[in-house]
Amino acid sequence: MDSINLKNLEDLPEVAELEQKWLEELYNNSLYDTIYKTVSELTYEHVDYPELTTDTLKARLERLNARTPFNVEYNPQLESVIKKYLKHRRKSLERLMGLSHFYFPMFEQEFDNYNIPLEMKYLSIVESALKPKARSRVGATGLWQFMFVTGKEYNLEVSSYVDERSDPERATTAAAQYLSRLYKIFGDWDLALAAYNSGPGNVNKAIRRSGGYQNYWNIRPFLPRETAGYVPSFLATMYIFEFAKEHGFKPERPPFQHVQTDTVHVKQMITLDQVSEVTGVNIEELQFLNPSYKLDIIPKIEGKTYALRLPREVIGIFTTHEEKIYAFAKSEFDKREKPLPELVKVDTKIRYRVRSGDYLGKIARKYGVRVSQIKRWNGLRSNNLRIGQRLTIYPRNPVAKTKPKSTKTTVNSKGKTTYKVKSGDSLWSIAQKFPGVSVQNIKDWNDISGNKLKIGQTLIVSK
Repeated sequence: MDSINLKNLEDLPEVAELEQKWLEELYNNSLYDTIYKTVSELTYEHVDYPELTTDTLKARLERLNARTPFNVEYNPQLESVIKKYLKHRRKSLERLMGLSHFYFPMFEQEFDNYNIPLEMKYLSIVESALKPKARSRVGATGLWQFMFVTGKEYNLEVSSYVDERSDPERATTAAAQYLSRLYKIFGDWDLALAAYNSGPGNVNKAIRRSGGYQNYWNIRPFLPRETAGYVPSFLATMYIFEFAKEHGFKPERPPFQHVQTDTVHVKQMITLDQVSEVTGVNIEELQFLNPSYKLDIIPKIEGKTYALRLPREVIGIFTTHEEKIYAFAKSEFDKREKPLPELVKVDTKIRYRVRSGDYLGKIARKYGVRVSQIKRWNGLRSNNLRIGQRLTIYPRNPVAKTKPKSTKTTVNSKGKTTYKVKSGDSLWSIAQKFPGVSVQNIKDWNDISGNKLKIGQTLIVSK
């Protein structure tokens, strides 16, 4: 037999056409093969889960297939993944279902704008577990796991202060645009989904190696291992969410819906800590609503506009007292700029005792370190702290040594002006009622270390 003439080998014309479409639009473009997140390696062994029979699953998948453009076919591997999730991930799925009430309406609106199947919202579950600050081992960040350069391509700002890959709205718009472009290339949502994970180059290679098939399940053996498990993970997630009621899930709902929040454009630099102090909104809620601010600081940069997302009922308070709030923020920043009397060496290790009102972000800023560092030094898996807990910290900021406060059990209010705390009050709003009185005055006069107040609590508001 004659040897093959390598010079005359021809590509499959239909695949070459797909490749050409992609290259025409994105040649030498950083989008190519950059959105990549490894899905946990899946095994497809039999899972004993008698609550869901194979016949019932087949019937439900057939119904799901009829109402979605994805190719939802029954196969034993998909059954294995679905049953494994139902059996071993029930609690985490319920939490994700709760979070989905906040994020999914926003996803659906944006996907509708770009004519993308609304079921694509489940992709964010597989990509990031609905964590806006999720970061993969290769640096992909946010709900939709954008790489740094890819984010720049879609006008997602990444700076020392801001990472818009973690901004739910901006990142969702970018994801919708990218998915729309992938669909224009492949004309199939399953393939677009696979290309989102491993890059269009790998999908085209798999099509070639399969002999020209363009059905995901036919090219699946030729895809990278993690992408081969990516679509089954997506379909299993879609099935469980769509049939959550039938499986008795009871989602943990978030404290508010996305429609119950609104934004205000920030006019001067301000921290989430300062916003918390003047509005009374819990710092953790502000961090949840504003995940793109890396240091919990909203900067003010010429030519840039940054928004602060707040619960709707607080928007009016913020805008009404805007000038006073920014003046308060400026005075706080001015204090920070003053030199502090004693430096702590970089290699100094301290033991910090958690007080009432403390949270990781506040402690991190005090010592000039990152929250992630404090968590790593102390083996913390969450942001939750308890009063009295001891933390090991290697401070970077100059810190003034302070004398320990003597423990006070009572505050003598005899002969002094007092104020009884009402619903909606905060230390800042109370200070505004009494000229010449600052938040720190109220804290000092009443031996308060945090920002929390109790309705009915009596405060001294004069010297």
